[in-house]
Amino acid sequence: MVEMFDTAAARAGTAPLINFLGRHYSYAETLDGANRVAAGLAALGYGPGDRIGLFLPNVPHYLAAYYGILKLGATVVNFSPLYTVDELAHQVADSGTKLLFTVSAKAVLPTALKVLEKSGLERLIVGSVAGVLPPTKSLLYRLFKRKETAERPDDPRIIAFSKLIANDGRHARAKIDPEATIALIQYTGGTTGVPKGAMLSHQNLTANARQVMAIDPHAGEEDRILGVLPLFHVFANTCVLNRTVLNGGCIVMLPRFDAGQVLAALHRTKATALPGVPTMYQALLDHPKAASTDFGSLRVCISGGAPLSAELKAKFERVTGATVVEGYGLSESSGVVSANPYEVDGKAGTIGQPLPATEIRLVDKADPTRPAPNGEPGELVIKGPQIMQGYWGRPDADDEVFVRDAHGDGWLRTGDVGTIDADGFVRIVDRLKDMIAVSGFKVFPSQIEAILHHHPAVKEAMVIGLPDAYRGEQPRAYVTLNDGSAATGEEVRDWLNPQLGRHERVDEVVIRLNMPKTMIGKLSRKDLIAEVTAGPASEG
Repeated sequence: MVEMFDTAAARAGTAPLINFLGRHYSYAETLDGANRVAAGLAALGYGPGDRIGLFLPNVPHYLAAYYGILKLGATVVNFSPLYTVDELAHQVADSGTKLLFTVSAKAVLPTALKVLEKSGLERLIVGSVAGVLPPTKSLLYRLFKRKETAERPDDPRIIAFSKLIANDGRHARAKIDPEATIALIQYTGGTTGVPKGAMLSHQNLTANARQVMAIDPHAGEEDRILGVLPLFHVFANTCVLNRTVLNGGCIVMLPRFDAGQVLAALHRTKATALPGVPTMYQALLDHPKAASTDFGSLRVCISGGAPLSAELKAKFERVTGATVVEGYGLSESSGVVSANPYEVDGKAGTIGQPLPATEIRLVDKADPTRPAPNGEPGELVIKGPQIMQGYWGRPDADDEVFVRDAHGDGWLRTGDVGTIDADGFVRIVDRLKDMIAVSGFKVFPSQIEAILHHHPAVKEAMVIGLPDAYRGEQPRAYVTLNDGSAATGEEVRDWLNPQLGRHERVDEVVIRLNMPKTMIGKLSRKDLIAEVTAGPASEG
């Protein structure tokens, strides 16, 4: 990772790497910042093998800290700025994180301060958002957004980012083994239990960046990628950050997703790519300024994180003229496993074909040591250079997630059930743990959701299984409606059920104003189940 970054900076020089709300940071400036971070951390006594956390929104500090930590030979630990005190404290303790980077925003600093008091954290490094804005915007931020800024306490354990990098950037070059040195601990989403830290080596991350660029027909061309996906997420880590550095491109960085701001940035900067999740693309289409936005520069949108409906793909391509490419990946795979082709026809509803040097096969859903029966869906297992080294401190979990073939090679179990067609296109049928057991039959929620998306009134859909004394579980659908629609739950249910097998039929279609979503904006089945089982008062 260090060599990849240094090589890109030497080649690109004064070309912009970051466009943050109109302020540009060149490759050379970002390299200088990363060197100064490494030197500052070394002066504080940190070095190879130490875990150093990033509790940051999308701000320029992220890149300097990320690559600076790697230059030190230390390990980056990504933390979501949406975490509660307890969530952050748990992962800090689990990873053994010693120092945490954050910014002086009320959305994150108070949480970090509380974790400093109740965990093994030794220090906080606190950056200023106003300090990285263009001069005029910086002044306006200080004048009018004072309420969004938290004061940095006078505490020797809390150091200003500007003070950390007040050095000449000279530091001892760390000895890094690309295959063995852990560059990043990336916590899983925790959709099926307590989040676990996937250990990703330098080779895992650089390999995935190279794999992603290998299938991009626009590699080496003008490259301005709209970076609104949160950089702490593995999807953005590969598809926004590392691949752009490898290609010498520019990240048009936005602190968070706001449909109006994304459209304005796209119009203003003439961005060429926009990675996102399906709910983001839907929100952009729903925004009143979509009709007046110039999408002419946009070549490709990489969709991941959740299934992309054929209807949404077709509509977004029709409105923008861009190609929407659906892919698939996991925290355990450094970000990306497969993708549809960019320029020739892919297959809507599939996650495409494996990336170069990646193998996918199907195993029996009940016994992963055996192949899936011919013609039947099976659990996807993966092998490739981007697959993690294991879970941090969890050898028990490693034994569960890796399965060995007859040659002794380890394959990563995904927990996703799918099929592979004759052309090598992979289709996800469902999650093993999401399947609903109805009178001994297995019901796949995604198959019911796919049908619901064909209803003209339905915008979003999730199906879950609820306890039933007679049948074991009973499928129930939850949907949001397109603007202006007046369909009732009963009408949608009566339209849906005749298209389903008897054991698949839902007892009810519940109309909701909104759906619970994860930190990157994909629908959260886990949170919906929690809301529904907590009682009617919690449903929205």
